[in-house]
Amino acid sequence: MQAILLIITPLLPMICGAACWFIPALDEQKPRNIFVTATLIVSFALTICLCLTGDGAATLFSITDSLPIIMQSDAIGRLFALLVGAMWLAVGIFSFGYMEHEGSQRRFYTFYLLTLGTLYGITFAGTMVTMYLFFEMMTLLSLALVLHSMSKEAIAAGIKYLIYSIAGAMMGLLGIFFLSQHTTSALFIAGGSLSPDAALGNQTLLLWILLITVIGFGTKAGMFPMHGWLPTAHPAAPAPASALLSGVITKMGVLCIIRIIYYVVGADFMRGTWVQTVLLILALITVFMGSMMAFKVKGLKKRLAYSTISQVSYMLFGLFLLNEVAFSGALLHVYFHSVIKNALFICAGAVIVKTGLTSVDDLRGIGKRMPITIWCFTIVSLGLVGVPPLSGFFSKWQLAQGSLSSGIAVFSWLGPVVLLVSALLTAAYLLPISINGFFPAKGEEGVAAVSYPSCEVGPSMYVPMIVLAVLTLLFGLCPSLLQAATTAIASAVL
Repeated sequence: MQAILLIITPLLPMICGAACWFIPALDEQKPRNIFVTATLIVSFALTICLCLTGDGAATLFSITDSLPIIMQSDAIGRLFALLVGAMWLAVGIFSFGYMEHEGSQRRFYTFYLLTLGTLYGITFAGTMVTMYLFFEMMTLLSLALVLHSMSKEAIAAGIKYLIYSIAGAMMGLLGIFFLSQHTTSALFIAGGSLSPDAALGNQTLLLWILLITVIGFGTKAGMFPMHGWLPTAHPAAPAPASALLSGVITKMGVLCIIRIIYYVVGADFMRGTWVQTVLLILALITVFMGSMMAFKVKGLKKRLAYSTISQVSYMLFGLFLLNEVAFSGALLHVYFHSVIKNALFICAGAVIVKTGLTSVDDLRGIGKRMPITIWCFTIVSLGLVGVPPLSGFFSKWQLAQGSLSSGIAVFSWLGPVVLLVSALLTAAYLLPISINGFFPAKGEEGVAAVSYPSCEVGPSMYVPMIVLAVLTLLFGLCPSLLQAATTAIASAVL
């Protein structure tokens, strides 16, 4: 039964995505929306069923005797798969109202479902080669979401996204070539499968390969110096695609890095090396740089894109510390950031689709015209800043505790300082949008207040916002809902 689920879970949305393109009846909006909703619900239900079956693996086929394509259900894969399914469903429901104004809906939902299948493939990949194949498929299929409007800006953003993504994937593939020759098993194994003899004889080379590989997969996570695609692609894509690029697809880069460090080479191999130092430096640079750029830019979606660059590197910093508390905090932040950033982007999309306004300076007074949207935006913004009792506070607390207890010179105190500065910058670039939205100064009402007397979105768009805002509060009040799972994973790999 489990083997069948491992095959069906990624395959179903891909088959249904193809059906969206080839079945003429699905060109009509109502049957298509019903079909897409049913696909998303069934896919998520299959994921839940797979999570209940425990660990296991299924071989699909073999490229060669030493390169099997294996699907595997393990704790970390299930954790990410649940996130993928839940966020794809929430944003999918929001997209029905949004995409009415975009056009080419049939094409959008074709690639929306196809991309979902590849993400399930990554989360349940059992080997490096399997992970790489689905990773490349994800890039090619999600490119269509970036290109959707086919405007000059979208095409330029798509080309940039493709160049960065392929370059990063090639760096990852280089690592897979080398690491495959020095592991005792093709399968991902908690704690790593690097051969001790190979590690002793080729440590310098393997460290360089590890660095290149992590930076390569870090491209999708928006880590400096391979972050340039993200602030270009997000504003060009439709808001639902921007939400998932930021809230979910960037996390596939994080998952691949987790697989390489903790399930292939092992944390002990990297601990205390110059590679760990370099990666910690890159992560902190990205955290600070992303926050500073978000503070400076005026475009709403571009501001959120730079915010993602910063926030995803919170997770990478925690992973590179190589201790259980920081690892658990990083996994918690994967979840909390995904919920929050999906909410922020769909709130931004709601504002844009109703007003056409993209600059934060034009949004003074928007809270009086779109109260549900801006209240949801405000709640999740406070969560991203890390204000208790919202979820972002707990994951950032865990990351700071992991850094302080790491005993790594400089980084044990520098990490919490950079995270705190970034949190202050997050407040500075998000909260004024809400404050000015609800309480514009006299004589400073923006275009939104003057031109759009009442423009709140309908239930299909605001219900997902409310659900994500409630989850932001619920995860903050009850972090134990996830902490038990993340702590168990951390204990297994460290």
